[in-house]
Amino acid sequence: MPAFRTVKDGVEIRVKVVPGASRSQLAGLLGDSLKVQIAAPPEKGRANKALIDLIAEVLGQTVATVKVTQGMTSPRKIVKVTGIGIDEVQRRLGMRSK
Repeated sequence: MPAFRTVKDGVEIRVKVVPGASRSQLAGLLGDSLKVQIAAPPEKGRANKALIDLIAEVLGQTVATVKVTQGMTSPRKIVKVTGIGIDEVQRRLGMRSK
């Protein structure tokens, strides 16, 4: 799967999360994933919540439209964003999928 792919009602983003970073930020493409550094620790869902908050903010979406669909306890995750197209996701992230 590429880093970004169109699915029913939205876009899936393959993400590699690095929790415990000094600040939350997008770190660019890493192979077939979007690398995201998260300041929150990987405990009690804090890193997942921070990931959802960051992706929603960057994409200009509400947190209700962003959901981790795979990899809840893994650093490799699939995030689904509904109500937005792949071209707009890539534009707002400033990236293009290979």
